[in-house]
Amino acid sequence: MESQGTVRTSLPGAVRASIADSLAAVDAELARRYPGDPGTRQPVHTVYVPADLFTAGTVRDWGDQALAALDRHAPDAAAFAAVLGLPGELAEPVHTRVRAKLEREPVEDLRIDFEDGYGPRPDAEEDAAAARAASLVAAAQAEGTAPPYVGIRMKCLEAAVRDRGIRTLDIFLTGLMAAGGLPDGLVLTLPKVTYAEQITAMARLCEEFEKAHGLAPGRIGFEIQIETTQAILGPDGRATVARMIDAAEGRATGLHYGTFDYSASCGVGATHQSMDHPVADHAKAVMQVAAAGTGVRLSDGSTNVLPVGPTERVHDAWRLHHRLVRRSLARAYYQGWDMHPGHLPTRYAAVYAFYREGLEAAAERLAAYVDRTAGGTGIADEPATAKALSGHLVRGLDCGALDGAEVERLTGLGRAELDALAGRAAPAAP
Repeated sequence: MESQGTVRTSLPGAVRASIADSLAAVDAELARRYPGDPGTRQPVHTVYVPADLFTAGTVRDWGDQALAALDRHAPDAAAFAAVLGLPGELAEPVHTRVRAKLEREPVEDLRIDFEDGYGPRPDAEEDAAAARAASLVAAAQAEGTAPPYVGIRMKCLEAAVRDRGIRTLDIFLTGLMAAGGLPDGLVLTLPKVTYAEQITAMARLCEEFEKAHGLAPGRIGFEIQIETTQAILGPDGRATVARMIDAAEGRATGLHYGTFDYSASCGVGATHQSMDHPVADHAKAVMQVAAAGTGVRLSDGSTNVLPVGPTERVHDAWRLHHRLVRRSLARAYYQGWDMHPGHLPTRYAAVYAFYREGLEAAAERLAAYVDRTAGGTGIADEPATAKALSGHLVRGLDCGALDGAEVERLTGLGRAELDALAGRAAPAAP
């Protein structure tokens, strides 16, 4: 029997020490596999542009086309809100913020596509395109006109295109190094993954490039595109995504769902291939569980219904896209793909409305939690919920849906305090 002050215990310290020793390996494994949120900003979308169409003016062109679509098809806040079914109190703030975003930062994450959007080309042509992409990205970084995140989607590591994909990756990264180094917001996407061994190979490519240029180990990460059935369920009947994350050896930054390739691989007809098809929901649920706690972010896919043509057709496409983005957000998929400039207005409208409509309730509950009282909310939140509430506010701040001053006024918390509650080790990138 031991006595600690006025409290008596029965287990000697040696038992506790023995338990700690027996669980040391598990503690280390938990820390390695589940490090939590990386503490950085997550873009709300990824814009894919075929490599041959990418120019120095691509990002600004997308913003200008999106603004022109608004001017033509929904020229004021009331018209835009009516198309999307936004409540009256959100019409003006959402419309104002969407326009400001399209003028200031129309694209948050840009992927220069050397895969399906580019297709097979003569080697000399793809070599030149990869070198040109590196030059344009480096120039945009130097001029301060690059989006926060930018990179390429290479061809996959299947035998038929493996050498071509590796060469394009090498040319692009080498070009960036020659122009001054890898940008902080560099993102690489590996498509059509079927086996974890392909992820291991990609990790080795990154490692070898780092060694060749004296870069810090782990400097280069990559996204895994989930667009084959083998990426969800292996031939042995086991779930595959978690094995792929592990095979990346800490380099996996995201899991991106590929709507149309995955749907087609399940035999879904072209008419029914969509982000909200049951096969999509199943795949994304598996991805979500596999990624939870690992620090690997999730991204939904895209819609191929483009907002082009007469106003009525544009409005229909806008309503579809807005509904799908809202659906993804509610399911904790905070990122998706946008395939056309006309998708930008509804991407930001859905995102901004999502964060603004939950602002006051989230702020009130978070303030009550910090004060250790249920307050007037009628809800006694736990730390995990407080983390979710602060995460909601932080994501809204990152994308421009919310202002720091209004969040601090409602919660009494500054950005650093919100980041800490959200489990972010460092402030988000500007």
